[in-house]
Amino acid sequence: MERAFETISVIGMGYIGLPTAAVMASRGLPVIGVDVNPRAVNAINSGRAHFFEPELDALVKKAVDEGLLRAATQPEAAEAFIIAVPTPVAEDHAPDLRHVEAAAISIAPVLRRGNLIVLESTSPVGTTRRLSETLAALRPDLTFAREGVEESDVFLAYCPERIIPGHMITELLENDRIIGGLSSSSTARAISLYQVFVRGRLVATSSRVAEMVKLTENAFRDVNIAFANELSKLCDSLEIDAWDVVELANHHPRVNVLQPGPGVGGHCIAVDPWFIIHGAAELTPLMQAARKVNDSKPHYVVERLLTMVQAKDTIACLGLTYKADTDDLRKSPALQVVEELAARHPGPILAVEPNLQALPESLQKGGVEAATLERALGSADAILLLVDHRQFKVIEPACLQGKRIYDTRGIWPAYRTFRRGWNAGLLRAAS
Repeated sequence: MERAFETISVIGMGYIGLPTAAVMASRGLPVIGVDVNPRAVNAINSGRAHFFEPELDALVKKAVDEGLLRAATQPEAAEAFIIAVPTPVAEDHAPDLRHVEAAAISIAPVLRRGNLIVLESTSPVGTTRRLSETLAALRPDLTFAREGVEESDVFLAYCPERIIPGHMITELLENDRIIGGLSSSSTARAISLYQVFVRGRLVATSSRVAEMVKLTENAFRDVNIAFANELSKLCDSLEIDAWDVVELANHHPRVNVLQPGPGVGGHCIAVDPWFIIHGAAELTPLMQAARKVNDSKPHYVVERLLTMVQAKDTIACLGLTYKADTDDLRKSPALQVVEELAARHPGPILAVEPNLQALPESLQKGGVEAATLERALGSADAILLLVDHRQFKVIEPACLQGKRIYDTRGIWPAYRTFRRGWNAGLLRAAS
């Protein structure tokens, strides 16, 4: 069968771009991955992923070995360009779209008539339209898709990613995708690209609706997590097991309370609600309250732990990443907790993170010491469980005896409330 796209260019070889490029290459599409980071480019061209994700290394190696995937630091001509670059927020929570702007500038010289450009980066409503305007100014010899005009030289669409670390490959293939073009012809062209590898439904809409859908998904999750985190603090004050409450409440057929934790991290939920709030602060009090609750939870964890320990105690912190069984530290509440502990606790602090080869520089400078799980369990006076990595779920209860335990993830039932954790540790130590 003749291919509709001879070459795909993916701009940004990070947590979204590289898995997308590898999956597309696995379906027989020649892909050029573009990134400004030479380390990432060199790793990919040697057949390796530059971050951990199950199945990704093997997928990258196979694609590179077969000549279907290569990386470069500058864009080259292609039939389709997928932009998957970071879109962070600034200190004042304003959207920072400089990477999208840089991507537009970088691809402009190599664009040709008939090209498709798809923005996947999470973006404020209207960003795809602004991308079209930027490119039109850079390439006045071409016409670019815009609302209400079907004919154009270059098609533009927005298709937000919906994948989670640890399950990226499966979700890239199986999840439904929302595809919003600046014109119906742009939407159709983008659908013809994604149907090559997506087994989920491809749902057509406008670019503005697609942009808002992505923000809505993560703002919704942020609000629901905030409810769980606020509930956990209330249960702490009442000496009630929050996880028991959640489990029993969820027996109601129309209730699905999420699990509490030490905060919210990652590249989406901790960031995306600000894209909505920044543009409509007066209309988003609930979203702002959720951000406040979730952003304050790491500090709450530190305050609570410091009431359980003495100044000389050795504290072992289990987990640093924002999500279990990944190496992803982006906006990790666990990392925030340990950084604050390092600044406030005078005693030794050990950090156990089985998915990292070395501690982050901020912790090294703060005097935090990397430790194996065995050493941490053997030498610590207090154990702070921050991430529910699989290695921590199978710790034998006997290894926790005599310790002061603070389990922020609810994986050790005997230590899930303040009083229960404190008293159990002291009673076992005395027995």
